[in-house]
Amino acid sequence: MEWNYYNTFITVATDCPVERGIVPPDKKAGKTKPGIEFDLIANRPYAYTQKDILFEVHARHKEVPAAELEEKGAELREQFYGKPTACFRASMLPKKYGWGVHFNEAGRMALVPMESPEYRRFVEGEVAGVKLVAAMRNSRAK
Repeated sequence: MEWNYYNTFITVATDCPVERGIVPPDKKAGKTKPGIEFDLIANRPYAYTQKDILFEVHARHKEVPAAELEEKGAELREQFYGKPTACFRASMLPKKYGWGVHFNEAGRMALVPMESPEYRRFVEGEVAGVKLVAAMRNSRAK
């Protein structure tokens, strides 16, 4: 199965509850999955593929020790990808927090706030060769 998007832009969900990109809040117990996704991608745009991010977020959210990742990383990745895993269209970043997600020709991703001119350029088809896909809705259409 192909895990990465290429030359693709995920638009925010049609029922996204915010009007601009916001940083996902932490919980008392620490970072949420969207918070981890945001930190990783925002701090290193175009450094990660979707496949990289999905596993990295899983490992950090489950607090897998660095030594275990080093020792059993390939095995842990294989186990993780052996189970059904939602793609980034289901991420809370484009569904709830107002972030578009651009995947370049190498499949590496960056966040684009929905209120930005760059977001509008993607949505209006001004960026040649980029396919648009919508984030999944938060609730069923009525």
